[in-house]
Amino acid sequence: MSAISQSYESIRASIGKLFRADGLKSTVFRGGAWLGAGSFLEQAFRFGRNMLLTRLLAPEAFGTMAIVLSATTLIQVLAEVGAREALIQSPRGTEEGHVGAAWWMSVGRSLSIYSVIFVLAPFISRFYGNAELAALARIATLSIVFDGLMSPRAIVAQKEMKYSKWAAINNGGGILGVLTTVVLSYFLRDVWALAIGYCSENAARCTLSYILCPYRPKLHIDFTALRDLWRFSRGLFGLALLNLIFTRADIFVLAKMYPAAKLGLYSMAIYLVQTPSSFLAAILCQTLLPALSRIQGDHARMNRILLQVTSATVMLGLPALVFAGFCGRSLLTLIYGQRYSAAAVALALAAFASLLNILNIQLTLMFYAKGEPGLHRRSVAAMALIVLLLIYPLAKTFGLWGGQLACVIAVIVGYALQLERIRKVTGLRLSEYGKIFLIPAMASLVIVAIWLATGSIGALARPAPNLILGILACLLAYGFAGIFFFRGTRQPA
Repeated sequence: MSAISQSYESIRASIGKLFRADGLKSTVFRGGAWLGAGSFLEQAFRFGRNMLLTRLLAPEAFGTMAIVLSATTLIQVLAEVGAREALIQSPRGTEEGHVGAAWWMSVGRSLSIYSVIFVLAPFISRFYGNAELAALARIATLSIVFDGLMSPRAIVAQKEMKYSKWAAINNGGGILGVLTTVVLSYFLRDVWALAIGYCSENAARCTLSYILCPYRPKLHIDFTALRDLWRFSRGLFGLALLNLIFTRADIFVLAKMYPAAKLGLYSMAIYLVQTPSSFLAAILCQTLLPALSRIQGDHARMNRILLQVTSATVMLGLPALVFAGFCGRSLLTLIYGQRYSAAAVALALAAFASLLNILNIQLTLMFYAKGEPGLHRRSVAAMALIVLLLIYPLAKTFGLWGGQLACVIAVIVGYALQLERIRKVTGLRLSEYGKIFLIPAMASLVIVAIWLATGSIGALARPAPNLILGILACLLAYGFAGIFFFRGTRQPA
């Protein structure tokens, strides 16, 4: 007990020191705490919403909505300009000229995208043989317009690491949209509740952005600032489209191969994984990019931060991945219902792909912070190509979960290419990078050992006992890994 008490005191002291210090790492940690709290609350609402909606709406509604979002996102990324990333990365991103230029870039992009989607919506509807898709696409993608109209001062707040405001805007808007969806589902009981609720999220964020970060748009555009932002944006050209192919190709292909009901089971299963992974990815992007941009010339310090963040990610992710593999079927049964348990393999593969993708994002942010987003192009192009080549044959051979198998293979290749590139750009030592996986891997063996020891006990195979056992095993693994992680955080960033 004294060893446990000492470990607890060590972890508490390390966390307290991070909160009280004034360095960059402490600022990032405090910002992450704000964003983490806001995102956790938002994702808790989303989790509750999904549990409720899977009992109110048929799986066809989720399958139809997945098609709408995938098809319209394809058009959206074709006009990606990266105005917000450029504003955060630019040393002059807080100046009025740059703020105004970023707003006009975002507004022009969003209105152009919506106009194209409005025109192409009937063609999307005919392609998938669903007459309802056209109207759904036109309503749901009003979300793009609201996103483009957001106050650019909210992005400046993120650049200046004023994360409490950004959390209130981003997560507050998400929660309001979730509540809107739940209320509408009681009255509409079909896919329209999902479409209108999706649109309402960005409408709420847009409104909150002007309340908390006031901004009055000006007709004058500073073309010098516009050119400055555009130089960064050019490096992003094509990346969003390639990323979309990697992340959404499974929905595009499976929607043509399987009925909407089966696609609904699949999409809700992988969404269960993508919800927490999106939560972590959003926090990383919103905290790491501003922090790394401040030290973009100090490669040693950038590498040190990368190693610490990756260590924390692996510590959280590996035990969760093993948990998803052993308890995925029970998790889907208790959360969504028995029929969703058929997608358990897709859930486990999605968990693996999501963990690797989060690690990949951290490397990408290093390139973004240095003002060279194009360095990410080779990796994302390889992932898109592999998915395009493998998605159909694997889905044809293995069924629905073949879509996620293609994503896993693709992200492994893309991640390896990123590691090779970052070694040349910042001098990261791959041997040092690889060492951070050892402790989390050993901790994850706790879950494996418990599962093997109890696998022959029939009572523990039922969903509820199986899930409880898995959670307890995860907590043991996290406790073991946490002791070693917080010892490592004492090194300054």
